[in-house]
Amino acid sequence: MSITRLQFDLLAHLYEKKGTGTQREMAAETGWSLGSVNRALADLTEKGWIRQGVISPGGIEVLEPYRAKRAVFLAAGFGARMVPITLNTPKPLIRVKGVRIIDTLLDAVLGAGIEEIYIVRGYLAEQFYQLLYKYPQIRFLENPAYNETNNISSLMCARYHLQEAYVMEADLFLRNSRLISPFQYRTNYLGVPVERTDDWCFISRDRRIVDFTLGGEHCHHMFGISYWTGHDGARLAERVQDVYAMPGGKERFWDTVALNYFGAEFQVDIRECSFDDLVELDTYRELRELDSSYGDAQTGGD
Repeated sequence: MSITRLQFDLLAHLYEKKGTGTQREMAAETGWSLGSVNRALADLTEKGWIRQGVISPGGIEVLEPYRAKRAVFLAAGFGARMVPITLNTPKPLIRVKGVRIIDTLLDAVLGAGIEEIYIVRGYLAEQFYQLLYKYPQIRFLENPAYNETNNISSLMCARYHLQEAYVMEADLFLRNSRLISPFQYRTNYLGVPVERTDDWCFISRDRRIVDFTLGGEHCHHMFGISYWTGHDGARLAERVQDVYAMPGGKERFWDTVALNYFGAEFQVDIRECSFDDLVELDTYRELRELDSSYGDAQTGGD
């Protein structure tokens, strides 16, 4: 059964919040107007999907087609800008204030009820076995080409697991676990609205991504967490093979497959977040700024 975006947002909110909060708070957190929320709640109550302000079993059943089923972590790279620490430790396994970077993502995934987890590994692959003590459900996918290609080769390794799936860069330090929610309405990427950036960003129209580019104005700073519906995940699996086989295709970022090469075949939304929600640790300097226990002595400076 298909439902509207407004109905989805309210039901998913009630599911995650366990029915707590006022209608005004629901409007503020979902981004819908108070009037729209009031009318939709009345309709959802009439349908029996909400009872006494709490989502009913029928409401949960309506949400089930939108449930995230799996998560894919891209963790094969070397992390050259994090030298010297990455000489002995894969970047996702670096600890920030005692917590491995990837643990912040894995804990959020499990918190969302997602148990099917894949990690694409390459550099110092054997070190990822340590994760099994805490996360025994992890399945590893090997990327033997990680040092010869861009990250598109990692998605090639995971292409059979992209339906109803989160795809994540494994080196993001997540501060807001709610970004990994149990349900998603459409295929989307996380993005932070910015006036200008020299980094990778999304150009959008009505929150729909129309271009993926390095640098832009009045755009969204890209974060490497996306979600793919069953239909889009299956199509992405086909198209990533097409791009990989193109001349120069192995040197591409995998995100360009759906956002540039075959953009007309995908409708990808932006799901807004803030820079307070997660941290993209690209350099050793940024690591030191987040965790002062990493000192200049390890590098002799920058």
